[in-house]
Amino acid sequence: MDIISQLQEQVSTIAGLAVNTYGTLQRDAPPVRLSPNYPEPPPPPTSDDTNFSDQPKLMSSALVDAAKKFDALVTALPLSEGGEEAQLRRIAELQAENDIVGQELQKQLEAAENELKRVQELFNQAADSSLNLKKPD
Repeated sequence: MDIISQLQEQVSTIAGLAVNTYGTLQRDAPPVRLSPNYPEPPPPPTSDDTNFSDQPKLMSSALVDAAKKFDALVTALPLSEGGEEAQLRRIAELQAENDIVGQELQKQLEAAENELKRVQELFNQAADSSLNLKKPD
């Protein structure tokens, strides 16, 4: 897998971890009294099987690890040589090459269209001859 695909996959992983982390924190956060005008919120249900205080630490650790892996992938990207001017020159070269290839393709397309017209004319002549049952001279 190329490095760009790895970066895209890592961004997707980070997004998934972030959504799960925020969702879990929202789901498991204890209720808070917003103002003295509101009644005291009910206590959160307690379960002996799960320790909710460890989850934020584990999830944030996974998120940090994923971010570090992303940073490592970014540093593995090849550096552009010569800076911005060299990149602009290379872009201009590629555009010129693209124009030349485009012109060649246009010429080939025109030649193919001319050939198609010739073949269609010959086909029409052959079809007319067959339908009219003309005897060749």
